[in-house]
Amino acid sequence: MTGVGERTDRPPVRARSGRRPLPPIIFLVVLAVAALAVWWNVFRTDAKQEARQEAACSSASQAAPSLDPTTIDVRVLNATDEQGLAGTVAGQLSSAGFIVDEVANDSSGRQVTGAGEIRHGPRGADAAKYVALYVPGATDYEDTRATAVVDVVIGPQFPRVGSADDVAAALQSGAAAQASC
Repeated sequence: MTGVGERTDRPPVRARSGRRPLPPIIFLVVLAVAALAVWWNVFRTDAKQEARQEAACSSASQAAPSLDPTTIDVRVLNATDEQGLAGTVAGQLSSAGFIVDEVANDSSGRQVTGAGEIRHGPRGADAAKYVALYVPGATDYEDTRATAVVDVVIGPQFPRVGSADDVAAALQSGAAAQASC
């Protein structure tokens, strides 16, 4: 039996040398880098999402307004070699409710390609957006006219006049996009 104050067989405890163990420090550094990478990815993804939302809202604000066709004056101009095409399109637009002021050949001298052009002045910008729903694929051309009259210029690849269902669907999708902004 050992008495109080007698030595034991255990070696004495050595004093710490002041060096920190390396593995825990490496673990903490790796953990910090991983946390930074996760947060950087979260912020980057959030910025991309906001940019997409802004782009969608921007295009939604440019969507065609829903107008009454009986309040819109149009001129139908033929820029193709096909005889009578302007008269046919004018009849279809008239039956859709538009007021057709003139049916003629295009005498502007502009080269029209594709489906055609929707020409208008600043006062007819909203009406032109609405008319463009009836002429799929037509390009927009703003000139300096002072009136709200919209010219529908038929191009060589003119497909057809859009139906009321096509226009209603386009207006519905534009309204849904504006509502989400």
